[in-house]
Amino acid sequence: MPRRLLPITLLLAGCAGAAGSPSASLVIHGPTWTGDPEHPTADAIAIAGDSIVFVGDSAGAAALVGPTTEVLHAGDGMVLPAFADGHVHLLDGGLQLASVDLRDAATPEEFIRRIAAFARTQAPGEWILGGTWDHENWGGELPTRAWIDSVTPEHPVFVQRLDGHMALANSRALALAGLDRSMAEVAGGTIVRDANGELTGLLKDEAMGPVFAAIPAPSPAQADSGVAAAMRHANSKGLAAVSAVSAGLEVDATRRLRAAGRQTLRTAFYPPLAAWRGVADRLAADGPGDDWIRLAGVKGFVDGSLGSTTALFFDPYLDEPGSRGLMVTPEDSLRRWIGAADSAGLQVVVHAIGDRANALLVSIFDSIATAHGARDRRFRIEHAQHLRPEEIARLAPAGILASMQPYHAADDGRWAAKRIREPQLRGTYAFHSLLEAGATVVFGSDWYVAPIDPLLGIWAAVTRQTLDGAHPDGWYPAERISLDQALTAYTTANAAATFAEARRGMLRPGMLADVVILDRDLRTIAPDRIRDAAVRTTVVGGQVVFRAEAAPAP
Repeated sequence: MPRRLLPITLLLAGCAGAAGSPSASLVIHGPTWTGDPEHPTADAIAIAGDSIVFVGDSAGAAALVGPTTEVLHAGDGMVLPAFADGHVHLLDGGLQLASVDLRDAATPEEFIRRIAAFARTQAPGEWILGGTWDHENWGGELPTRAWIDSVTPEHPVFVQRLDGHMALANSRALALAGLDRSMAEVAGGTIVRDANGELTGLLKDEAMGPVFAAIPAPSPAQADSGVAAAMRHANSKGLAAVSAVSAGLEVDATRRLRAAGRQTLRTAFYPPLAAWRGVADRLAADGPGDDWIRLAGVKGFVDGSLGSTTALFFDPYLDEPGSRGLMVTPEDSLRRWIGAADSAGLQVVVHAIGDRANALLVSIFDSIATAHGARDRRFRIEHAQHLRPEEIARLAPAGILASMQPYHAADDGRWAAKRIREPQLRGTYAFHSLLEAGATVVFGSDWYVAPIDPLLGIWAAVTRQTLDGAHPDGWYPAERISLDQALTAYTTANAAATFAEARRGMLRPGMLADVVILDRDLRTIAPDRIRDAAVRTTVVGGQVVFRAEAAPAP
C-alpha cells in the first residue's frame, strides 16, 4: 500500500458507507498541487469531517464516495491547499469594504468627487474613514484639507494613504481632535505644514494619533459586521487563514462570530508589542487557542513606509534630501519590549521597511536570541522590504522569517526610483535572493493596504511586472521566483510562520481540510496570465465557505 494511504484506515475507522466501506464527506477530483514535497501532485482528495483522509488517484477517491458524499470536479482548474495571508488588518479591511474607495482615484478631481459623493450618503456628523488613496496615481502632489473642506462641511474626514502611514484630515476632523497650528511635533511622526506654519491636514505615522483618538470606536455590532465582511471577502479569494497584525476589537468580534457559528477564516492575532505584558498574562491564563483562533504573539514597528517617506534609510531620500525617514518606536523601547516579549515566550513580529530599519531589527533579534538562548522563536520581519546583502545573508542563520507582500513590488515599482538609489532598489522585495540564502519567505497582502487576492501576489512574485506595464520582463527580474516557490510562500511557509505546520499548509492525510479550487491550472498558463485566474471554490475545515459557480462536469 502506498505510504500516503496508510492513515486512511485509522482516520475512517467506524465511518462506513452504504456498502460497509469507508465514506468521505467531500471528494474533489482534479489536477492537484499538494504542497507536500513527498507527494507533490495528485488527481483527487477525499475529506471526512474537518480533515483530509486521502490524497491520490481518482479511483482511490471514488472508492470513498458514499450516499451523502459531495463530489466536486475541478475540470480544467487546479486543486491546492487553501491560501493563507501572513499580514492583514482584518477589521480595518472589513470596514473599508463599506467605505469610500480612493485606491484608484487617478486625479485630484476624482479624489475630491468620490469623497463628496460618499459624504452625501452619510448622515451629518458621521466620520468618513479609510479611503486608501495613492498620490502617486496623479504624479505625487499631496492632498490638503483645502481640497475637501468645501465638500464635507458636515462630516469629519480622516482618509488614509494606502500604506496606512499618512492620512488627510479635513478641518472638521482637526477641530474635533483639538489640533491647530500650535500642535507640537510628535515623536515618531510628522505634521505637514504649509509655508505659513498652518496644518495642511496631512499627518504621518505617530502624528495621526490625536485624530485616531477622536474617532468613536466601532460598536460591537459594527465590529462583528466588519470582521464578518472581511472573512467573506477573504474566503472569496481562496483564503482559509490569516495573521491579523493590528489585533484589537477584531479579537472579541471573531470570538463572537465563532460562538454564533459564523467564523469561516482561521485567524492568528498579533496585538501591539507595547501591550506584551497583557498578552503574556492572557496567554498564561487562557492558552494560545486552537486551529480557529490563536493568540499568536505581538507586533511592533521600527519605521514608517516608502510611500509616505517615513521608512528609515541609511541614505537620504532623493525627493526629500533633508530626510532619511523616521523611527516610529524609539530604539530603547523597541529593544526593551522585544526582549521582554521574548522572555515571556511570545512570538515577536516587527514591521521594518527601510534598509536601516531592517539592519537595526536584525541586530536586535540576533542579540536577544543570543542573550536568551536557543529556542524555536520564529522572529518575523514584517515587510523586509529594502535589504542590504549583509541582512539577506543573516536571516536564515538567525532563524528570522521574512514576511513579505509581493503585490507591493508591482505597485511601488512604478515610482520607487524617484525616492531611493540603485543599491536600495536592488534590495527591494528580494524574494529570490532571500530564498537562495536559505531564508523562509512568507507571503501576504497587507490588506487593506493592497488587495487581499493571493493570485495577484503570486503573479507579482513570479513576473515582477509592475501595475503600469512599464516592466514586461520584470522590475529587477533577478528577484523573480518560481510558481512553486510562490505557492509555498502562501501555504506551507505561512503555516510555519504561525507554528501551524503540523495541521495545515499542505494536502496530506491527517491535515485540516482547507482547500481551494481555481478556475485554471496555474502550471499550464503563461505567468503573466496568473492574475486573470479566479477562485471557484474555497473549503475551510471541510466546509464549503465560498462557491463562485457550479463545478463543471467531469
